[in-house]
Amino acid sequence: MEGTAHRDIGIQVLGGFGLRVDGRSVPLALGAQRLLGCLALTPGGLPRAIAAELLWPDSPRGRAGANLRSALWRARRYGHQALVECDGARLLLAPSVATDLHVALELAREPRHERHGREPADAERLIAMLSEGLLMDWSDDWLLIERQRWDQIRLHTLEALAQQLMACGTHLVALKAAFAAVAIEPVRESAHRTVVEIFLAEGNTACALKHYQRYRGMVQRELGVTPSRHMTRLVQPLAMI
Repeated sequence: MEGTAHRDIGIQVLGGFGLRVDGRSVPLALGAQRLLGCLALTPGGLPRAIAAELLWPDSPRGRAGANLRSALWRARRYGHQALVECDGARLLLAPSVATDLHVALELAREPRHERHGREPADAERLIAMLSEGLLMDWSDDWLLIERQRWDQIRLHTLEALAQQLMACGTHLVALKAAFAAVAIEPVRESAHRTVVEIFLAEGNTACALKHYQRYRGMVQRELGVTPSRHMTRLVQPLAMI
C-alpha cells in the first residue's frame, strides 16, 4: 500500500459500495465505507458533527464522535494519497478521488440536441449507470432523500435519452432506456408512454397496444386510476379500447 506514485482511486456508490485503486477492489472496514459513501454523495463535504450524527444516529454524541474518528483514521489515506481532506471542521473527499455518481451526472448533463445524438455505445453505458440505485445494500435513513433525488435525475434523463434515441432511429437502445425508467418507477405514466411511442415509431403497433393495455390494467388494479388522455390518444387509432 505504500508508495509515492499517484494512484487512480475511485469510489463506487451506484448499486453497492466499492473502493478501487488502479482498477483493483480494495477492502475497507464498514465504518470507513460508510464515511466515504456519505462524502461521495455530498460533494461540498460535511461538518464533522453532522457526519457523525448522520452515520451513527442512534449513538450518544460522544460515541458517534469516536466512531467518526475511527472511520476517518481508516479512510483518510491510501498509502501516501489522501482520500479525505479536512477543511477546518469540514470533511470532504480529496479532489483526486473519482466517484461513479459524478461520472454518471456528467454524462447525463451532456447536451442532447446534437444532430446525430449520442453514439449507441455511449448511450448504453449511461443507461447501465442510470439503472443502478444508490448504495442499495445500505439501510441508513439519511439515504432516503439522496435516493429520491437520484431517482428523479435518472428517470428524467432516461426518458429524455429514450426520446433522443427514438428521434435518431436507434429504437432498440431507446427501448432499453425507456424500460430502465419503467423498472425504477413501474407506475410512472411518462415512462410507459415513451415505450408506446417507441413501439409506434418502429412500426410495432401490436406491441404498442399490448403495452398500453398491460399498463392500463396495472394502474386500474393497483391504484384505481386510468391512463391519461394523452397516453390513450396514442393508441386510439389502433383498435377499440
